[in-house]
Amino acid sequence: MKRFRLTLAAALPALLLAACASPGHDHKGMGDDKMGGAKDGEHMMMSMKGKVAVASLTPTQGNTARGLFVFHQMGDGQVMVHAHVSGLKPGAEHGVHIHEKGDCASPDGTSAGGHFNPDGKPHGPQTSAHHAGDMPALKADANGVADVKFTLSGPTVTAGPTSVVDHAVIVHANPDDYATQPTGNSGGRIACGVIAGY
Repeated sequence: MKRFRLTLAAALPALLLAACASPGHDHKGMGDDKMGGAKDGEHMMMSMKGKVAVASLTPTQGNTARGLFVFHQMGDGQVMVHAHVSGLKPGAEHGVHIHEKGDCASPDGTSAGGHFNPDGKPHGPQTSAHHAGDMPALKADANGVADVKFTLSGPTVTAGPTSVVDHAVIVHANPDDYATQPTGNSGGRIACGVIAGY
């Protein structure tokens, strides 16, 4: 029973973030970017449609970046992502990708393997041919926090060869140039989290 409570406690904030990422959901009456009370949480969970997956990121050795990525399967085949990451270099841009293995065991994050690329496409931005694991960069604010929402074309949350579930999210030290193959020249891996489906 204790394990169930811990799992539920860990998953609830992620599910609430996913609901916030869904179109049509507003935060009226909830304060400035703050979660509301229990009734607001129930409302948000009830408003979610489609599959949800979550990655809780922890820092790799010698780094401080950590955060949460919530993936929400939308009805149009796209995936809405809400990412909140802290411990980044203030004002810096960081490449971020879904990697092929759901393994963050190594101190440097290399156990996650290369970019998730089930379709064999070149690395690139969302506006051209790209890996299923290619995502828009994170831009940290003056406090080293990035809080962004964006849509992905290519991957899914539902079961299948392009599902993000059981893969890993990696935040990199440097910006992605979206040109260098196959990595985008994004530098070292500063945070890693395995994506779990709900």
